[in-house]
Amino acid sequence: MKFIVSSSLLYKEIQVLGGIINSSNTLPILDNFLFEINNNILVLSSSDLESTMTSQIEIESTSTDKIAISAKLLTDILKTFSEQPLTFIKTDNNTIEISASNGKYSLAYLNGDEFPKQVEILDAHETVIKGSDLGNAINSTIFASGTDDLRPVMSGVFFQFNSESLKFVATDAHKLVKFETSEYTANEVSEFIMPKKPLQILKGILQTESSELTIQHNDSNAKFIFDKLSITCRLIDGKFPNYEAVIPKDNPNVLTIDRELFLNSTRRVSLFSNKTTNQIRLKLAGTLLNISAEDFDFSNKADENLECQYSGDDIQIGFNSKFLIEMLNNLDSDMITLSMSHPNRAGIIRPLIDSGESKESITMLVMPVMLNDND
Repeated sequence: MKFIVSSSLLYKEIQVLGGIINSSNTLPILDNFLFEINNNILVLSSSDLESTMTSQIEIESTSTDKIAISAKLLTDILKTFSEQPLTFIKTDNNTIEISASNGKYSLAYLNGDEFPKQVEILDAHETVIKGSDLGNAINSTIFASGTDDLRPVMSGVFFQFNSESLKFVATDAHKLVKFETSEYTANEVSEFIMPKKPLQILKGILQTESSELTIQHNDSNAKFIFDKLSITCRLIDGKFPNYEAVIPKDNPNVLTIDRELFLNSTRRVSLFSNKTTNQIRLKLAGTLLNISAEDFDFSNKADENLECQYSGDDIQIGFNSKFLIEMLNNLDSDMITLSMSHPNRAGIIRPLIDSGESKESITMLVMPVMLNDND
């Protein structure tokens, strides 16, 4: 086996594929990249058993072979090379020899047949979406997913597709985000829960991906197919909570405010809140929003007044500032609305969109915290 490949092209691909590999694996083969050579096409793969990623690049070769090469060693050496052609030759003593412009390097390889086979998605539902739009949907929701191992269905993002829209939902029971786009639709109703790790990798890839990708899924697995890259992963098994039931429908008290102004004020005031509860208090009356926090244990206290637009009854409501900051941080609109009904009901944050033409909508729900009425 012999092939020639661009050092920078190979390094770029394995940097992406390396995101799948765990720092410690029960199977030694999973510490490796799989190299499958088929004449002038090299297919690279990485896996953690739950997810598998593959990528194709063009090489100079007339060989057909399959070997597994140490991911760490290969990554470490490739990042030191300037752009140049590298020649890989398989030797008789179970090593692969890499020839560069100024040296030769030999490393052991494993039999490629030991590498886990990629799962075939049978009887798949299929949906096509622009890469950057899927990246936006993931970015808008993934931060709200949970980390509780006892509730695995809440540790990922719920994909819900139908003939009218695509919905992406995440919740950890304290906060919830629903991202919906009517720009894309599915031929049939389908839903599945994607685990967080492959989504984090997709999020990084999709930031600059303007071309379309195909999502295939069945009851147990999903596959995301780009031009020369694909990610296949096992889905989270279970039923996602009925999220629509927890979103309050009637919220007559509506605050409209500059997002960045509200975010920065919340950040400052939260520094003085109790470090266990992170509780801040919002008081709304007329056109004035008062944000306050107090840590009785250390006699720390802060309050700020902001001009705002507000319609509804005077209200005092408490929120965990960490959740509020996370949500405001993950919106990019200049103005937002915070809609409320009662101090013990969830608040709904939405971006304020001037035009009715937008095909995307984001709904963020944050649960209140009980206030100590000491003042």
